[in-house]
Amino acid sequence: MYKKIIVPVDPAAVSVGEKILTRAKSLLDAGGEIVMLTIVEDIPGYLAIDVPVDLIEGAIKEAKAKLVELKEKTGVAAHIEIRSGAPAREILAAAEEHKADLIIVGSHVPDFSNYFIGATADRVVRHSKISVLVDR
Repeated sequence: MYKKIIVPVDPAAVSVGEKILTRAKSLLDAGGEIVMLTIVEDIPGYLAIDVPVDLIEGAIKEAKAKLVELKEKTGVAAHIEIRSGAPAREILAAAEEHKADLIIVGSHVPDFSNYFIGATADRVVRHSKISVLVDR
C-alpha cells in the first residue's frame, strides 16, 4: 500500500473530497499519513487592486473550516494544508515536498471547456512523478 498520500480537496465539491479521502484511508499503510490539501487560487494582478484583502483571507478561513469539517465527518486522521497558487502546480509541489507516493484526485466528467483549458486532474496526471489515482 502507500505510506504518504496527497488528497487535494476542492472546498466547492466536498462530496468528492469525502469519497477520495475515504479511498485514501483504505489504501494507507499502518503508520502512514494522509495530507489533505486545498489550494486557494491567486487573483490575477490586474484584478488584485480591486479585490479587498479580507476576501482572500476569508477564502482561506472558509477552505480550512470545510477541510476540518470533512476530516471530522469521515473520521480520517489527516494533516490539513492550505496553499495558494495554481492548483496542479501546488498539488505536485506538495507531493514532492512531502515525499508522497500517491496522489488521489477527484475528477468530474469533462465538458467542452476542458479540451481548451485542461482540468487540474489532467495536468496532475501528465506531470506527476508518482502514481496518481483519478476517482470519478
